[in-house]
Amino acid sequence: MLDWLESISIAVWLRESPSIWANPTVLTLHTTGMGVLVGASWLLDLRLLGVGRTTPLPAFRWVFTAVALGLMLNLVTGVLLFLKNATTWGTAIPFLIKMSLVVASAATLIPIRTYVMNSGDSQVEVNGTTRLLAMVSIVCWTGAVTAGRLLAYLVP
Repeated sequence: MLDWLESISIAVWLRESPSIWANPTVLTLHTTGMGVLVGASWLLDLRLLGVGRTTPLPAFRWVFTAVALGLMLNLVTGVLLFLKNATTWGTAIPFLIKMSLVVASAATLIPIRTYVMNSGDSQVEVNGTTRLLAMVSIVCWTGAVTAGRLLAYLVP
């Protein structure tokens, strides 16, 4: 299966084309999506941990739109980047760690979103469970970004 994925025409084009529209553009879009996704997520996580606590939680509802856009961009570009190296990355420990951490990070967003969307307009003290989710989110996103970056150095 991994051999087949790596042999489809778009994977070959991304891997072998000297065009700026191939791998460089996909990698740039992936990095941009990651910046939006992780940056917006961290912004909310830090607020949940008490940074800027004078700003009401409803002011952060826009974060979920940014996170969704960044996640969708990274899903598309991530699949493209995976295709060009499927046989190598499909079994690489750093890649599997990265994907596990991305799933864990995204999973923290579901209860956090529910909490923020139901927070109302009053100044609400953030509960312990939500603070713990924010900490887990920060650790997981940091680990996912690190594991993804290490792919370039640890996987031939």
